[in-house]
Amino acid sequence: MKIIIASNKDWNKDICGNLSNKTGFEFINIKEKSELNYESIKKLNPDYLFFPHWSHIIPSEIYDNFECVIFHMTDLPFGRGGSPLQNLISREIYETKISAIKCIKEIDAGPIYLKKDFSLDGSAEEIYYRASKVVEEMIVEIATGKIVPSPQAGKVTYFQRRKPEESNIENLDSIEKLYDYIRMLDADGYPKAFLETGNLKLEFSKAYLKSDKIIANVEIKLKKDCNE
Repeated sequence: MKIIIASNKDWNKDICGNLSNKTGFEFINIKEKSELNYESIKKLNPDYLFFPHWSHIIPSEIYDNFECVIFHMTDLPFGRGGSPLQNLISREIYETKISAIKCIKEIDAGPIYLKKDFSLDGSAEEIYYRASKVVEEMIVEIATGKIVPSPQAGKVTYFQRRKPEESNIENLDSIEKLYDYIRMLDADGYPKAFLETGNLKLEFSKAYLKSDKIIANVEIKLKKDCNE
């Protein structure tokens, strides 16, 4: 069996080797948007394409002609849409599921192969590394069990993709909310939780909660050096 894994995130860098060792199947890693084109995929002719963490649009001619499986960090159909981790934590939801779904035209609306329980403890980076291990298990189950997906059932709710300016923490009113904001944005490629003064921007990371206070790293920049 030949399987493509589309991801360029550090937390998925070992996924192909791990999966090959577990299954004996051939796994091919696609990291660049340019590699995900119909002609290239047609030549490879994979049995599955899995998208553990992919930020680009999947062309319709690919998901219409190949079995494409995407992973979403909510109990679908609850929480379709962008920034699921951050939208969950900002709503004080700390236990969720990872849903493996068939890719279709409508965002996050495809039939479901399976779901796994998942905790949102820790920083965003820690969460994504743990999610990668859960996704590995799900890929093995789907590929070896040839699971047939079932239509989503239940009330549909949507999340909006968060914008960088929403990382501003100046209006938060509790230590717990502040801690959640810092940790949920603490991963490579995400806009850090921040505060601004007239001339400075302070970005926070590596937070932990200690009694009634937060201890965290802070990076301070002049605004003119912040690409603003």
